[in-house]
Amino acid sequence: MKRFLLVCLGGAAGTGARYLVGGWVAQAFGSAFPWGTLGINALGSFLIGAIMHLGLVAGVVAPELRIVLTVGVMGGFTTYSSFNYETLSYLEKGAWMLGLLYVAATVLGCFAAGVLGLAAGRALAGG
Repeated sequence: MKRFLLVCLGGAAGTGARYLVGGWVAQAFGSAFPWGTLGINALGSFLIGAIMHLGLVAGVVAPELRIVLTVGVMGGFTTYSSFNYETLSYLEKGAWMLGLLYVAATVLGCFAAGVLGLAAGRALAGG
């Protein structure tokens, strides 16, 4: 039960962070393209890569903290449902190129961010 409550608290923190970061990015870059969602998903992919390596391979993040950070905080922070809705909106409006660009940027950007996060976790763990 303790772990469940910690995951829930982590999820609340991640959701709050998503709201703040998404708002800041929209204010800084405008809302014509979902830069906030893209950036949040890429950052979340980076952080999950680093946290998982540090927890599962390097052993420097305790299992309970790893679960709270990945399932809770990153689960609340990343925004796949928003990504899906925004993509469908582009497609419904006939903006196929913009929709496909968004899908490609998200998939490739988040993959690259995950690879970089894994590398960062390795570097932080000393190997």
